[in-house]
Amino acid sequence: MIISTTEKIPNKEISEILGIARGSTVRARSIGRDIMAGLKNVVGGEIEEYTQLQAQSREQALQRMIKDAERLGADGIVNVRLSTSMIMQGAAEILAYGTAVKFL
Repeated sequence: MIISTTEKIPNKEISEILGIARGSTVRARSIGRDIMAGLKNVVGGEIEEYTQLQAQSREQALQRMIKDAERLGADGIVNVRLSTSMIMQGAAEILAYGTAVKFL
């Protein structure tokens, strides 16, 4: 599966557009991470617990998008984008989406 944020893939010709492939996850902070983040907030610096949570969430959303594209019979996904939105206090959705395509 070829994944790209561009609309074209070098040396590949799109033969068919299959539709939108999407994958998402909703993650909430935990009390343990909040305590560590609170301590970091006092002394400054990167809040690694939240960075790790976001990285895991992005990867899960991307993997779900790939599974959706495979379900459509795609060879690749172009114009891939990631979006984040707050669902409620302390919980956010990560959405990965793109155009599922077949190549010649």
